[in-house]
Amino acid sequence: MPPLIERRTLFKMSDPIPQPLVEFTDVSFSHVAASTPIISHLSFTVHEGETLVLLGESGCGKTTTLKLINRLFLPSSGEVKVEGKPTTEWDPIRLRRRTGYVIQEGGLFPHFTVERNIGLVPSLERWDQIRIKQRDDELLSLVGLEPEEFGNRYPGELSGGQRQRVGVARALAAEPPLLLLDEPFGALDPLTRASLQREFIELTQRLEKTAVFVTHDVREALLLGSHIGLMHKGKLLQLDTPDEFRKSKNELARAYLETLELAQESRQRVEDRE
Repeated sequence: MPPLIERRTLFKMSDPIPQPLVEFTDVSFSHVAASTPIISHLSFTVHEGETLVLLGESGCGKTTTLKLINRLFLPSSGEVKVEGKPTTEWDPIRLRRRTGYVIQEGGLFPHFTVERNIGLVPSLERWDQIRIKQRDDELLSLVGLEPEEFGNRYPGELSGGQRQRVGVARALAAEPPLLLLDEPFGALDPLTRASLQREFIELTQRLEKTAVFVTHDVREALLLGSHIGLMHKGKLLQLDTPDEFRKSKNELARAYLETLELAQESRQRVEDRE
């Protein structure tokens, strides 16, 4: 197994203080007919240049939290701010064009070519065709795909890893300050997943992007996050750096960390047999 690339957000004393890009203040959310809230009294801040990983089991509210950020949902109580402005005051379309959104399999339009998928938001923003073409080529190269080879293909002609790379390129196309990623690598084979995780770290650090990343994989959380928010039944149990998370005494955090120990023991047994 190749060595892990550890993510760190480092600021020098001379650097400007990072500004909050996403702020949740005592946010709760529930559907009209629901008896219990999906999100309950959630408070956290994501600063410029950080990657917050929301870690938790299915149904704990991770994806709902993403949808509150880009105003697919509005909070039942409390306040969500993006770039210092409450989401209730944002024009929904303008807000969503300011946030790149990546899901499993990339969420590509199957009847659009790769180039057209990537250039969708820039075209809606009325970029001229020359600029869109230049941006398509730039981003395909950035995510490791040759523009001349892949630009005119359709999503059905790509592998899972290639579709995910195109999904990331599309999310970056209009140069949004914020990326939202909902288990983007969860459906990929282990080798492709590891490769894309490394590329994600290098990409966000090189472009100085801010991201909120959802996963149920603790290894992925420790690898990608500058901070890890552990969620359970709609609540944020703790918000830690990866180093702090590894030392956590929280019962659920310890259970996640034990899965890493079991995986290590399993690999050791295999190596011993060989």
